[in-house]
Amino acid sequence: MTFRTVCIRGSGEWNEDALIVRERDGLFGVVDGATSLVPFRAPSGETGGVLASRITAETVMGMPLGADAKAAALADMLAEANRRLASEMAACGIDPARKEALWSAGALIVRVRPDAVDYAQAGDCMLVAGYRDGSYRVLTRDQLAAVDRATLRRWSEAASSGITGRDARWQAVLPTIEAGRRLANAPGPEGYAVLNGDPAFACYVESGTINRLGLRSLLLMTDGMYVPKADPAEAFDAEETARLVGRMGLEAYAEWLVQYERSDPDCTRFPRVKRSDDKTAVLLEFADE
Repeated sequence: MTFRTVCIRGSGEWNEDALIVRERDGLFGVVDGATSLVPFRAPSGETGGVLASRITAETVMGMPLGADAKAAALADMLAEANRRLASEMAACGIDPARKEALWSAGALIVRVRPDAVDYAQAGDCMLVAGYRDGSYRVLTRDQLAAVDRATLRRWSEAASSGITGRDARWQAVLPTIEAGRRLANAPGPEGYAVLNGDPAFACYVESGTINRLGLRSLLLMTDGMYVPKADPAEAFDAEETARLVGRMGLEAYAEWLVQYERSDPDCTRFPRVKRSDDKTAVLLEFADE
């Protein structure tokens, strides 16, 4: 097995993504931090999104993983990271009842075993398997798809109504984003799992196992790796990204995507709230067996 990684800062001040690489254990992961809607800065300037991704990655990197550990153990790793995130926020005086104030992160971790692959996922970090027959299989669900489509639809409406400038559009979209944050780790059809210190996270983190028969590659990615869409109602396509990565290579695809986003600096042709999101991915490739 060989692997490649990318971790590219987008247009924000900080890179709020993180990579997880424990090659000796066959453990890999990506983390996508999200800044709280209530302004927060650590003494050294980090946003809550940076801290959430860092705490998640450091927790997973530091936890023991036995040879017989499977998908449930990976879910437990994310649950422990969530508990540590809650502790850090409490130490900083963050009110756990205000979801818009919470630091949060989506995450995906994968453990490669000789005959199988285990994974645990939360949020919109995605896992796509590529097979030797040329087919692809999206193994995770983008749990934030509906929330993101509502946000992008409102962004497009703001632009169409004559609101100009990204800051003004952000203010128009903010109530929609706040409503989305309240769905974090909440029951019901619109809820989604995300690490934000809420104990309910442990009920919603997803995990699973696939065998390695015919497996050629695995792509782990944060949502910054998606190709932006002109229609805000169109779902982002993880398989599309995996096919482009397979054709172009991981690093070349990421650089192409950055240039593609720069072709629309006002975020009007492709509605999105950031000119360029952070981009983090791991591509695992398996030799013929």
